Order: sequence, then structure tokens, then C-alpha cells
Amino acid sequence: MTTVLIRGDGVAACCCARLLERPGLHAVVETLDRPKVPAVMLSEATQKLLRDVFEREDLFEGLPRIHKRVVAWGADSKALALPHSAIVVSEQALLDRLAKYRDSGGTQPPRRMPSRMPSCPTPEWTILASRPLPASVEHHFGSRIGTAWSVKFKAGRDPHTCWVESLDRGWLFLLPGEGQNGWLLSVGDTSERLLGQSRVVAEQIVETVAAAGSFHCYPRITEPLCGPGWLACGTGAVGFDPLCGDGAGYATREAILGSAVVRAAAAGADADAVAAHYRARLVGGFQRHLEVCRQFYETGGSGPWWNQEADSLRRGLDWCRVQLDGAPAFRYRLNGFALEAIDQASGAVE
Repeated sequence: MTTVLIRGDGVAACCCARLLERPGLHAVVETLDRPKVPAVMLSEATQKLLRDVFEREDLFEGLPRIHKRVVAWGADSKALALPHSAIVVSEQALLDRLAKYRDSGGTQPPRRMPSRMPSCPTPEWTILASRPLPASVEHHFGSRIGTAWSVKFKAGRDPHTCWVESLDRGWLFLLPGEGQNGWLLSVGDTSERLLGQSRVVAEQIVETVAAAGSFHCYPRITEPLCGPGWLACGTGAVGFDPLCGDGAGYATREAILGSAVVRAAAAGADADAVAAHYRARLVGGFQRHLEVCRQFYETGGSGPWWNQEADSLRRGLDWCRVQLDGAPAFRYRLNGFALEAIDQASGAVE
């Protein structure tokens, strides 16, 4: 039986463990002690992916839902109310749900291993779903830092709405929580200065209660993404801008592809070829994310901060084009959760 060591305890690690155990591989998860994000927003597409991976239609029952987002984007822009469909959950609560159903039927408790496991069999593959990575370089495209704050809403606010607002030197993203509590993400300038300029988000808040941590908000990608017997996945591979990221969705897709690559190699596929496919797909997905980010940052404002961040995103797009320039046609594709070879002459699956 092929043994796969998974380092990390985020969404990608949970999904990899589930997808590798389903066909009978031996997945060992090495957890890491890291702070969790206080609030995650999951789109309908991401919810569907996770329900398919864990085979649970009730995976997100009882969680707060968002039906509308209010957006004020660009200098002197008016607030627009747009339909939206998503759920809000803390990262820890999400991981607890995924761990509960990691094993078939959802009847087994989460299996967590300590960070050092001397009795662990030597793995044929290692999936690095968290950093550090061996001999890696991180390419980052931007300098923006975000800070999460717990806040209290004013009475009478809509519990199913989120708010996004761009300002002179950054942007604010406000999410509902339980009762009158919520979460504010401030990116760029200090939250005090951004809220002092705010015309939309500040009107929803009575007070900011406490900072819940700061983190990098710029897109970043690790190089190399894979090597003999290992691959990076989730935040170990790529970081996304929360403005347009849906990071949990990207992590799930990377886990689906990464676990399919490991399964294909374990079944006898050319390990170098499937790894090359994995790298090309991740770089292509990162390129699409940068393009979406570029459109937002070119329209969010016209000052030095916005221009600097937009320039960084254009530099990232140039980097992606160089990486993908002259790349051969894809030799594999996903069929469900399995990687299948494509007959290059006919386009048919072998």
C-alpha cells in the first residue's frame, strides 16, 4: 500500500487525506500548530466541491448565509447592492466539519498526528500543504498586508449582507458573524484611517473590538511546486488575495488535482509527466487569479498605493506568461477525481 505523508491541517490537507483514503491509499496527516483565520466565506461553487469531496450534502447546514453584497468600488463611487450567495464560517469550525467526515460515513473521529512521528512509515509521496518547503523560492506580487478585526454591528443591520469598499490607500471588507458581531478585514492603510474615510462600511459598525491578527494579502506562488516524491498544495503552493480569491475553493481544487496526481503515479503513470501537468495547471490558475485581481486594483483607486499594487500584479502576469510560454499541450485531464491520460492524436482518453 502506498503511504502518503500530508503536512498541514488546512482545507487542502483535509481534502487530500479524504481523496487519497477513498481509493485505499494510506494517508498520514502531520498537523501544524498555526493560527486560524477567524472568518472564511465560501461561494456556492466551493460548497459544491467540498460536498462532493466529503460526500455530505449536509456539510454546511446551520451556517450563516449571505444573500447580498454592497459594493462601493472606485473613487466617489456609489454603493451598489448586488445578489450574492455564500456562507460564513470560522476556519477552525470549517476544519472541524471536514475532519468529522474525512473517513467514510463520518463515523470516525478526526485523526490528528503530532508534528513529529518517529513511527510513521517512510512515505512514497509527501504533500506539503503548509510551509516551509524544501529549497523553495516564493514569488510575490504586491506588498499589501491585511488585519482582521472583531467588530460590533449597529442594531437593525441585515444579517445576510457583506460590504466591500475601496478607499484612497486600501480597502475594507465587512462580514457578518453571530448576533451583532462580525469581522472586518482592512487592507493597505491602518484600519483607523480607512474607517475614518469610509462612507459605507463605517456606517454599519458600532465599534471595533479587537484585532485578530495580520497576514499577507498579496498573491504569491512557490517555486518549485513539485519534485521527486513530493508536491506543494494549498497555502504551501499558492497564496491568493482575499478580495477576489475564495482561497478555500482554490485549495480544494489544488487538493483534487494533487491527490489525483499522487494516485496516478502510484498506479504506474509517469511521475515526471503528471507532476509537470500539476505545475502547469497551478501556474495557469494563478495567472487567472492575477488577471481578476488586476481588474480590481486598476479600478479601485488612482493614487500611489493602487498604482503600486496594480503594477505588481502586471509583473506577476508577465512572470506567468514566461512560465507557460511554449508549454506543450496537456497530456492529462481530470475525470471526476481521477487523472486520465489523453491520446494526443485524437483527444480521446486512453
